Amino acid sequence: MLSTVNLTQRYGKRVLFDKINITLDVGKRYGLIGANGAGKSTFLKILSGEIEPSDGEVQIQPGLRLGVLGQNQYAFENFTLKDAVLYGNKKLYEAQKEKEKLYMEGDFESDEVNNRLAELEMICADEDPTYESDVHIEKLLEALGFPASQHDDLMSSITGGDKFKILLAQVLFLKPDILLLDEPTNNLDIETIGWLEEELKRHEGTMVVISHDRHFLNGVVTHILDLDFQNIREFTGNYDDWYIAANLIAKQAETDRSKAMKEKEELEKFIARFSANASKAKQATSRQKQLDKLDIQEIKLSSRRDPSIMFKPHRDIGNEVLEVTDISKSYGDEKVLENISFKVNKGDRIALIGSNGAGKTTLLEILMGKLNADSGSYNWGQTISTSYFPQNTTDIVTGDIELPQWIQGFDPKWHIDDIRKTLGRMLFTGEEQKKKVDACSGGEKHRVMLSKMMMDSANFLVMDEPNNHLDLEAIVALGEALHAYQGGVICVTHDRELIDAFANRIIKLKEDGTVIDFEGDYEAFVATHGA
Repeated sequence: MLSTVNLTQRYGKRVLFDKINITLDVGKRYGLIGANGAGKSTFLKILSGEIEPSDGEVQIQPGLRLGVLGQNQYAFENFTLKDAVLYGNKKLYEAQKEKEKLYMEGDFESDEVNNRLAELEMICADEDPTYESDVHIEKLLEALGFPASQHDDLMSSITGGDKFKILLAQVLFLKPDILLLDEPTNNLDIETIGWLEEELKRHEGTMVVISHDRHFLNGVVTHILDLDFQNIREFTGNYDDWYIAANLIAKQAETDRSKAMKEKEELEKFIARFSANASKAKQATSRQKQLDKLDIQEIKLSSRRDPSIMFKPHRDIGNEVLEVTDISKSYGDEKVLENISFKVNKGDRIALIGSNGAGKTTLLEILMGKLNADSGSYNWGQTISTSYFPQNTTDIVTGDIELPQWIQGFDPKWHIDDIRKTLGRMLFTGEEQKKKVDACSGGEKHRVMLSKMMMDSANFLVMDEPNNHLDLEAIVALGEALHAYQGGVICVTHDRELIDAFANRIIKLKEDGTVIDFEGDYEAFVATHGA
C-alpha cells in the first residue's frame, strides 16, 4: 500500500528522523503522535510528496488515490462551496466543468465537440459511476453544518474555521485509498468531531492522522506510529493502548539497565580486588570477559517533555462569584446570544460548549469586558480576580522582546526570577527563554500565555480553547492543573478528554441563543441531553 525506505529528514545538524523503514497496510488507521517539533507534519508532508526527504524514498502502490487534507483555507475563495468540495476529485471537477461549458457554448454540429463530450462523459462515468456526486456533496456539507441554501455561496463569504471544514469535506469526497490528515479536528465542534469519527471509521483504505485530541484518537485509530528518538515505532491499538505499552517498555528498559549497572559494579569490584592475586587471577580474567560482554543500554531521552502547570490563587474565592443576567448580543441581523442568564457558584468548574458560531467566544469576551452586550448585565464578586486565555492568543503574544520581558510587561512587580521559574515549568529552559516572542510557534505562544496566567495567581480562570496548538502531554498537564485548581473555571474547549478532566458543570449554548445548564460531568450530560 505505502512504505518508506531509509527515510531521513534533517535540517542542518538537526535530525528529525533517521532511516525510517515502515509499511502502512490497507485497512489500518494509524495515529501519528510525538512531541511538538518532533517532525510529525514534516513526515506527513513527505508521504504526500509535498516536500522531498533528505534521504530515502516513499513507495506508493501504483494506481492508488492519495487524499491529503489541505491547509490553505483561502485557496478556493472564488469557488462555490459545492465546487470547492467537488474539486477534491480534480479529474471529475474538470470534466464536469468542461462538459457544462461545451453544453453552454459548444457547436453541436461539430464532430470534435461531440467527440469531446463523449470523452468527458466517460471520465465522469469512471469517476462517478453511480452519478451521485451531487448527493454525496450535499450530505457532506449538511453534516458539517452548511444548509442547502448556502451550498452555492462563495468560499469568500464564510469564516476561516468554516473554510477548513470545506477542505475536510473536499478530501473525504475523494474517498482516497490513502488518506493523510493533519489535525482534522481543528475548528470543529464536539458534534462535528463525533460525526468525523464515524466517517473515518468507515474508511476502507490506509489512513494516517495527526491529532492532539486523545478521545478522537481512541475512537478512530487501530494503530499508533510513535515518532520519538528520531525513529518511528508502531504499536497495535489506540492511544490509551500505546500509553500503557510505551510506559511498560520504558520501565522495563530502566529495570534492565539498573540490573546491568549493578552487575557491572560487582564485576569491577571483584576484578579490582583479585586481579593482583595469583590464585584468583583466572577468575578475575573470567570476570573481565563477562564485563566486556556486558551490554549496558543507554537510556535515551525522549523528545516528549511534560510541563508542570500549576495555578495557585493568591486568595480564596468568596461565595459571590459571578452572576449573568439576560445578556443578549447580535451582529447585524444575526442574533448570537439571547437573554443568557446563569449564576456561577463557589467550586464550579464549567465547560462552556456549543456548535461553532453559537456565541461561546462572544460570551467570554463580554464577561471579560472586551465586548459590550446589547442588553443585560454581569457582575463579578468582590473577591474575584480573573485571568483570561483568549482564543486569539497567537495574535496577542507578539513583540520583539524576550519571553520573560513580555510576561513582566503585565506587572513590573513580578520578579524576573519567578517569571523564569514559571517559564521553566512550561519547558522554556536556558537559552530558550532568550527567544523573541515573535519567533515563537503557535504551541510555544500558548505555553507563554499559560506561564503568564500562572504568574497572575488569579482565583478565577476564563479560558477559550487553550488546548489548541498544545501537544498531548501539555493537554494532559492542563487537565490535571484545572482539576487540582482551588478557584473557579469557565473553559471553552472541544477536547472531550480535557472536559472530563476538570468539569463538574456543563453549560451548552444552543444555536437558538438559549442555554442548557447542567450540573454534573460531561458523561452525565451526554447521557441526559445527547452530544
